[in-house]
Amino acid sequence: MAAAFPPGGTFFDTLKKSFVDVPVDASQDNAVSTTEFLEAAESLITLFDVLGSAAFTPVKSDMSGNIKKIRDRQLAAPTLSTTLQSLVLNELAEKKHTATEGLVWLIRGLDFTAQALQRNVSNPAEELSNSFRDAYGNTLKPHHSFIVKPLFSAAMSATPYRKDFYAKLGDDQAKVTQKLEEWLAALGRVVAVVKEFQAKKEAKW
Repeated sequence: MAAAFPPGGTFFDTLKKSFVDVPVDASQDNAVSTTEFLEAAESLITLFDVLGSAAFTPVKSDMSGNIKKIRDRQLAAPTLSTTLQSLVLNELAEKKHTATEGLVWLIRGLDFTAQALQRNVSNPAEELSNSFRDAYGNTLKPHHSFIVKPLFSAAMSATPYRKDFYAKLGDDQAKVTQKLEEWLAALGRVVAVVKEFQAKKEAKW
């Protein structure tokens, strides 16, 4: 596979939108901007192309499908959907929960990705397959049916070797690590904010 980054840059320079750029308004109870969040989530999915295995197709299609559910709701009611929190509350007020449920699953997928890569960065001797398998057990696996679990388990086993994966993110590994850690910190913050909101009674259906 060709390099996934521009000369002298990193994979993170290719993202249409990074989680670093997703507005979280602390003055509005950590309201997360819907448009930037969806663009950052779509950009994250390109990381699975860098992982380079067809086994990740179920992961990608699952996340893409949930992004579509949220965007469809945003397009149907734009003034009620400027933040993820307002989108959820307004959809639930209409006795609907398609996008709300999509967001629950999307956040699980983002949490899975964040935990896997954070664990891998924190454990320099660990291979990706172990990091992804551990993160899967903590995030998506408890919610998956016995039909879906083998598909995702196959993806965990098909991850590239650690050195090959990081080489695809950039030539300058110090820069790659810095960018990856910044991106993971921002992704983790957004995931934590949305999970905290989703745990509230008014966010459930």
